[in-house]
Amino acid sequence: MKSSTTLIKCLAFSISLLLIANITKAQKATVDSALIDRISALEQQVADQKPGESHFMVVGLATFGFVRSKTIFTPVGGGSQMDKKNSLADADHYEVSPMLLWRHGSNFLIEFEPSFNGTSIGVNWGNISYFAAPGLIIHAGYFVLPFGMYNKRMAAGWIDKLATDPKGIQLSGSDFGIGVSGGVPLGNMKLNYDLSLTNGMQLLSDGELQAAGVTDNNTGKTVTGRLGLLPFSNSSLEIGLSALSGDVGDAGSKFNTAHSTMYSADLSFVKNFNPFLINIKGQYNWVNVNQQTYSKLTDSTAYSFDNKSKASFAQISVRPVSVDNPILKNLELAYRYSSYNTPNNSIWGQNFHENDIGLDYWLSWRTVLKCTYARAHSLSTANVSAGGTGGVTDTNNLYLQFSIQF
Repeated sequence: MKSSTTLIKCLAFSISLLLIANITKAQKATVDSALIDRISALEQQVADQKPGESHFMVVGLATFGFVRSKTIFTPVGGGSQMDKKNSLADADHYEVSPMLLWRHGSNFLIEFEPSFNGTSIGVNWGNISYFAAPGLIIHAGYFVLPFGMYNKRMAAGWIDKLATDPKGIQLSGSDFGIGVSGGVPLGNMKLNYDLSLTNGMQLLSDGELQAAGVTDNNTGKTVTGRLGLLPFSNSSLEIGLSALSGDVGDAGSKFNTAHSTMYSADLSFVKNFNPFLINIKGQYNWVNVNQQTYSKLTDSTAYSFDNKSKASFAQISVRPVSVDNPILKNLELAYRYSSYNTPNNSIWGQNFHENDIGLDYWLSWRTVLKCTYARAHSLSTANVSAGGTGGVTDTNNLYLQFSIQF
């Protein structure tokens, strides 16, 4: 009896071992099969990912500097007031802006550029571009408006020859919308175009303009466009014409009929006259807001003015790129004259003029040390009874600046 019991236990134990072995083998086979399928899928994904189809890059710019300024304000009736300051990396001339670029395939490009200016973090632009065909790019997002050439081509610290921006030229700024751009050959000439449809700007209570932002302040949209003609086969000269038109009044407000129209003309000439490289740039802006009634800050009574502004600059730089001296060939002398005239009789009216002269030393093609002296004169044309400030302001600034593109 005891032997039979022992035999039964042995048989049960043997059967259990066989079952466990078979189950383990089946599980292992299942795991191996799943692993093989996963590896095959990854191999197929790698095989489908052709070289150059997707690419990520970080570029951008950094600007740091020192400014020493002296401002003399002479109000109506005399009694000058002087103010002296010096600053390392003031908010107007300090910036770190990494640009994140991601290309998906050969047709899509995503650009995103945050920016830190010492006081706040913002976004210069965030844009998605689709390369639809040769000479045709469709894009959407937050981007620099195609008005004039300075904002899109010269504003970066490592591109501009001087440490300051010409006052009033950057009014159009950036906006949310869609656009198309590209270029076409015209025999030995070339034509480029850049058009956009965006939210537009907002008219403030004092008559000034600012960006409306991500939410449009009215039902209208702003159309902006620039055409550039390069008449010579070597592309040394470009002549550009720009226009902007859009509603700027808040819906339902007293400015609901407000409309702004802007025009711009620009010129760029770059040519080597051995041993000097000559670089000439210029732009003229004209801004108009149709007739509106504003309120005085002093007593809230109604008044009006012709809301037209003009801004312009002309700039030349000379660099002896073909001389043998390794130090002299990296020096560049630059000069710019700029003016900005805002509406007479407004509370912010002024006739502003500035002369800038600078000496740059190029450490590389995208790294520069700048020394810029700027002398500005501003005559107030403001309506004092409405809350403006009358008088004359003279400013002298000295800038030492380092700029690099990375």
